[in-house]
Amino acid sequence: MKDPSSLERTPSLFAGLTVLSLSLVASSFIFAKAISEFKQANDVLVVTGSAKRPIKSDYIILRLSVSSQEATAKTAYQNLERQIELVQDYLAEKQVPDDAITLSAIRTNALPEVTANGRETGQILAYRLSQTIEIRSDEVEQYAELSQQSTELINEGINLVSEPPEYLYTQLNKLRVEMVAEATKDAKARAEAIASSAENQVGAVRSAKTGVFQITSRNSTDVSNYGIYDTSSLEKDITAVVSVQFGMN
Repeated sequence: MKDPSSLERTPSLFAGLTVLSLSLVASSFIFAKAISEFKQANDVLVVTGSAKRPIKSDYIILRLSVSSQEATAKTAYQNLERQIELVQDYLAEKQVPDDAITLSAIRTNALPEVTANGRETGQILAYRLSQTIEIRSDEVEQYAELSQQSTELINEGINLVSEPPEYLYTQLNKLRVEMVAEATKDAKARAEAIASSAENQVGAVRSAKTGVFQITSRNSTDVSNYGIYDTSSLEKDITAVVSVQFGMN
């Protein structure tokens, strides 16, 4: 014969088990939902966008170096001074304004006398002096032409070295902002193309990282991790790259 007290405890036991089962089911559902929401919150797509524009240099730096070498420092200086005056007269004829011209300090080197076996004798063989005339202007094409013509001075007995012009672009700060915006739009378009193939939608931007700018000669394929700023070309290309992290819906 069963204990009446055990029969009384049976319904309570079943009720407790039922409540426990329902609690486990509810907890599992809440946990699964939390995992799903956490996964959705962390679903991201990282896309690289780029933008490229042609630009034309609007500033030029031209350097003309003149040198003199004589047995004494005095005669070397006098010779250098005469040559510099001739170059300045030439630039005046070419209508280069004085405020566009800068003269560097004179550089002086004493050249030691050396024996056949390469030993210095302690005597000074000659003095070599040099000075650079620098021209800066926004008249780019005018002075680009002058850089080619200035070698005419060599025919007049001037020890002249004309360095390749430096071509710069002075609106880079403004252009960089526009280029980043264009590159970000490109990144979003690429992200939408990728997401649509997976039947997803692109959400808000989570983060963005701007890469280095590449300023290269026209149609160049040069790339550097540190960025490039080409100054040898009048016409250039500027490329901006942006890495953007999008949320996914």
